[in-house]
Amino acid sequence: MDNRPIGIFDSGLGGLTCVRKVMEIMPGEDIIYFGDTGRVPYGTRSPQTVVKYVRQDINFLKSFDIKFIIIACGTASSAALPQILSEYDTRMIGVLEPTAAKAVQLTKNKRIGVIGTAGTINSGRYLECIKAIDPAVEVFRKACPMFVPLVENGYTHGEVARLVAEEYLLPMKAAGVDTLILGCTHYPLLRETIQQVMGETVRLVDAGAETAVYARELLEKNQMLCSRKYGSARYYVSDSISGFAELGSSFLEQPIDGSVNKVEIEKY
Repeated sequence: MDNRPIGIFDSGLGGLTCVRKVMEIMPGEDIIYFGDTGRVPYGTRSPQTVVKYVRQDINFLKSFDIKFIIIACGTASSAALPQILSEYDTRMIGVLEPTAAKAVQLTKNKRIGVIGTAGTINSGRYLECIKAIDPAVEVFRKACPMFVPLVENGYTHGEVARLVAEEYLLPMKAAGVDTLILGCTHYPLLRETIQQVMGETVRLVDAGAETAVYARELLEKNQMLCSRKYGSARYYVSDSISGFAELGSSFLEQPIDGSVNKVEIEKY
């Protein structure tokens, strides 16, 4: 057993969808969450900049004696994780492999769609992960850069969200995908709108939730689950904490119950 906390980070608040699942399936774990709200989104940054940001995010979390880190960000997982993994002795995982594995498991017609930030899509890492599992699967990819600002500003339902979703997704629907990877942890907040556009028969794969499930399996396998019955959560952001509790609660689907603090992330 290991009672040290789990660290989770994202470029903004989207990683809280992963936190939500961790709280559900590992209620005893303490969580340290960092949202890089001052530099969101990562998806429009160069790979070199993303790597720099991810190193700082990890260094900050390691200051809490973290036992395990979840990179709950598609862009960071695709652009930075392969490069920096060997630099740290702390166990960590990204969202790509668990999500790709679940999508391959679910698809019936071997036609999988992937949506994410420009950084995630342009990296080609989801394509690589899916093809490594099943080379026969056809993969259709689409960058959806407007989804993150829609979510961060509360436009998850209604006409604006629907029109943007149709612009991005109707060509993918026409391609006949039966499984769609929500390759950014912000996107589950648009689940209802995305499902309406794609149709009820298309299965949506939540990257944050699948990664949380995989994290639990790894912790259990390595006897690293905590012995507590109930854990706590602390939240850190790199910009103003004003409004974090309100908007963050929509990601968590419950009130933010824990301290929220601002971090000078450039120091790390």
